[in-house]
This record gives sequence, C-alpha cells and structure tokens, in this order.
Amino acid sequence: MQTKLVIFDCDGVLVDSEGLGNRVLVEFVAEFGLAMKLEEAILLFKGCKMADCVAVIEQRLGKKMPPDFVTQLRTLTAEAFERELRPVEGIEAALDKINLPICVASSGPPEKIKLALRVTNLLPRFEGRIFSSYQIGSWKPAPDLFLYAAKNMGFRPPSCTVVEDSVLGVRAGVAAGMEVLGYTEQSEAHLLEGFGARVFYSMHQLPSLLSHY
Repeated sequence: MQTKLVIFDCDGVLVDSEGLGNRVLVEFVAEFGLAMKLEEAILLFKGCKMADCVAVIEQRLGKKMPPDFVTQLRTLTAEAFERELRPVEGIEAALDKINLPICVASSGPPEKIKLALRVTNLLPRFEGRIFSSYQIGSWKPAPDLFLYAAKNMGFRPPSCTVVEDSVLGVRAGVAAGMEVLGYTEQSEAHLLEGFGARVFYSMHQLPSLLSHY
C-alpha cells in the first residue's frame, strides 16, 4: 500500500539529541557514583522510557535514586537542549521535499518533544500533530503509540510509514503493521534490519525512499 502518512520519532530522527541527552545523563549519574561511557549509555537507553532507564541505573548502583532524580535530570537536559540542540543533519531539506501528511510520535513527555522541536525550529512543521507515550500510558515496543497517532491523523496503519532510529521503535512500528524506515549508522544497520526495518544512513535519502512505498 502506498504511504499516505509519515510518522517520525523525535530523538535521533528529527533532533540530534541522543548524544547530547545521554551525555547529560552520564555526567549526572557520575555524581551518584556510577561511571558510564557515553557510547554504552546510548546503546542502553536509546528509545527507552525514563522509568526503565532509572531501573537500570538503580540496578547498577545497588541503591534507589532520590525522589527528585528524574525532575533534576529533565531540568539539566532541557538546559542542554536550549544551549546546544540541533536538528538532525539534512532533515529540513528532507521535510521540504515530502509532500505527505507528517506527525511526531515519541516516548518523551509532550513538553520535552515541543522544547526539542522549538529550539531546532521544527515545531511549526509539527504543531498540533505531536503524539506522546505519556498521553496514552504506553511505550514502545508496544504498537499503541503509532496506532494512536495514525488514528488521530485519520489513516489506517498499512498506509503509514514510521521513521525510527531505535530497536524499540522499529519493533513498535512493525507490530503496528506499518512500513518502517530505520535511520542508523552502517555499523548498527544489522540491529534495525533484524527487526524488520529498511535502513538508510542519510536524511537526504528519505524523500526518495518514501516515494517507493
């Protein structure tokens, strides 16, 4: 079936936030005595909901994090986004060429998604078409968020294409019965391909890939 709606993940797909957000996390957990490499954090936490990230941190430390840990981390992340966040290279040119309805479906809280899109000047493209796991209480790899986005946009799942960068997101898109394009580096292509994504390495490729569906 021809693609009629493109559903974008946010972190790592629209905004170049995976390295930045995980750098903040690594620096913050170091204050509690947990040493992690940035590459390890990205591998562990890409696409994960916050509760699962905290569970891993607590397991490694062997103790509970303070009650305001998540609030502090979100504040530090927001400050870093305001200072440093950039759009994914090539995404603006790609969006200019995509003549299809688009929306965002992300595991992050709505305010984090909107902040990320605002500071990268992408918000006007997606205003009113932002869907968050926090709105429905269901996180990837469950298909619910993508199904929720498609329903609200007025499209059936088989006519939707998901653009994702994480294994959890790819699994969610496949489970929703949608085509999945996996944006990744060549060294990690096998991870996304193994779960059913058609991988690509540059956002400049995206418009032509969508036209083939």
